[in-house]
Amino acid sequence: MHMYLDEVKTILIDVLGLGEAGRGLDADSPLLGSLPELDSMAVVTLIGALEDHFDIAISDDDISASTFETLGSLAAFVARLRAE
Repeated sequence: MHMYLDEVKTILIDVLGLGEAGRGLDADSPLLGSLPELDSMAVVTLIGALEDHFDIAISDDDISASTFETLGSLAAFVARLRAE
C-alpha cells in the first residue's frame, strides 16, 4: 500500500516499546486515542525518530490529529514529505 508503511511501523514499535503487540498493526490500525502508549511526549519522540530516519523536517504546522489517525495516514504523511 504505502512504500513507507513497514519502516514507519518499525519506528513506531521501537519508540513506543510495543514489542510483539505492535507486529499486528496494519495500515488501518488506529493510533492516536487507541494506543495508550502514544501520548504527547511519545508523539514528540516519534516525530524526531521519523525526521532522523527519513531525513525530513516536520514543522508544527504539518502535524494534525489526522496525521496520527492510523498507521497508514502516518506513512502517507511521511511519503508526502519525502516527495517534496
